This record gives sequence, structure tokens and C-alpha cells, in this order.
Amino acid sequence: MLKAKLGIAPIAWWNDDLEELSDDVSLEECLRQASEAGFTGMETGRRFPMNMQELGPILKKYGMSVCGGWFSGLLLVGDIEREKERIREQMDFFIAANAPCIVYGETARSIQGDRTKPLATKPKLSEKEMEEYGRKMTEFAEWCADEGMPIAYHHHMAAVIETEPELDDFMSKTGEAVKLLYDAGHMAMAGGDVIRVINHHHRRISHVHTKDVRINVVNGLDRTKESFLDAVVKGAFTVPGDGDLDFGRIVHRLASFGYQGWFVVEAEQDPKVSPPLEMAKIGHKELLRVMSAAEYTVVSG
Repeated sequence: MLKAKLGIAPIAWWNDDLEELSDDVSLEECLRQASEAGFTGMETGRRFPMNMQELGPILKKYGMSVCGGWFSGLLLVGDIEREKERIREQMDFFIAANAPCIVYGETARSIQGDRTKPLATKPKLSEKEMEEYGRKMTEFAEWCADEGMPIAYHHHMAAVIETEPELDDFMSKTGEAVKLLYDAGHMAMAGGDVIRVINHHHRRISHVHTKDVRINVVNGLDRTKESFLDAVVKGAFTVPGDGDLDFGRIVHRLASFGYQGWFVVEAEQDPKVSPPLEMAKIGHKELLRVMSAAEYTVVSG
């Protein structure tokens, strides 16, 4: 029987890229609500202390564990040794927290956090740049794994690896140590085939974000004028069960390849429009439904 763990990201409560899209709640209230909704893991965010001496007792109080967390990587334009220094503190913290991975997001040249940059102006890599980037990512990922904390690479809207062809190219130019964070919402918004991506890259998928999309919002975007954050504000993303992706099919396909591990609800939206606790409950209920249909056993983190 395949085992799944259900986690959630704090981005539903407070957004790290657009702070005005945040609920005025403490870390403890965020964890309490996530626990009430049924989740047993949470990814880290800006209100998390970066040490287990302080965070450990709070997590234990709410029956939660650290199920990942974002690292803003700069390897595209940076030095590998410098990136090792930059990730060290988070790596030590995640090892102490027994987290499954660090989510590596490439922020060099990305426009994901800039509302003045339309989606259509996202950066693109030349063949030579992709070759070099793949080599550096492989070396860095091998080092992270050897240190005891693997990374999961997050393909992301408005970043250098956004589209399905870009992801295919990137994966072909990186080694086995570069594991993939599969995010259905980002891939759908990028125009990719969410099932085909699983078919092609299932061997290296080590972490899953269950982000849903509202297709009418996505299709209504003017990508020559509107940014990634504009899309978020408009409500492009939501939780499973509230959007238009078929998570029953997505989860079944992951199960068919034997994926086990975390399924993390990570859906940034305006908490005043979409109350986080209510959204968390909808997402958890839908995940339990599709997990059961795919014959997963849901276990605690």
C-alpha cells in the first residue's frame, strides 16, 4: 500500500512575495488552523524561527512537522561555493527538523516577485546557458544530498524554468541528484500537460505541490501587461476541490508510478477573499477523497 502525507504551506495565511496578501495571524494560529483542517505538516515561511529549539515545541503542540520550505536560489548567476554558504543555515535547520527536502526555487533573473514585469517578459535561457546551469545544479544538488538534505527543484511561473519544454530540457541536462518538485498549478498555468510531465519525469519527482487553478482567471490574463503577482491577486490559484484541475487523475497517475511522500497544498491567494481555514478544509477533504480513490494510505507526518 502506498503511503501519503498531507501538508500545507503558510502562503495561504501570509504571502512572502506580496505581504499585503496576508492574514494578521501568528505562527501559532496558522499552525492551529492547519491542524484543525487535518494537515500534519507545514512548509516554512517568513514567520518561522529558523531553529528547532524554538520551533520544535510549537510544532509538537499542534502535531505538525516541517514538510519542506523554499530557498531562493541564485545559482544561475552565482558561484556554487557561495550558494553552499547561503543554504547552510537552512540546511542545518531542516536536518534538525527531519524535513524531507529543501524546495529550490531559482530566483536569479526571475520576475515572479516584480509586479512591474508582465508574464510575457519572463527570462529565457540559451542552449549554452541551459547546459551550464544544468551542470551547476547537478553539482550543487549532489553536494546537498551528500550533506544530508536533498533539494527538490521547483519549476515556477515567471522563472527561467517555467514551461514544459523548458522543464524537459532542464531535466535532460541535470543528473539524478536534481529531484523535481512537481507543481500541477504552475505547470497548468504555463500551458503544460500536467499528466505528460508526470509520465516523463516520475522517476525524479520527490515532492508534490497540489496547487489548483481557476482556468477562467488564467485564460483571462493579458500576459503582455499583467505580472505573476497580478495573476495571484486576481485569484488564478486555489486549493484542490475549488479549481479546475482533475486531481483524481493527477494523484492516480503519481500512484501508478509508485510515488510516496508529501502532497502539499500550496495555493497563494488573498486570505480576505479566500479564508485560509475554510480553504484548507476544502483542500484536505478533496485530497482525502482522491487519495482513497488512488489507494493511498494517508499517514501523519
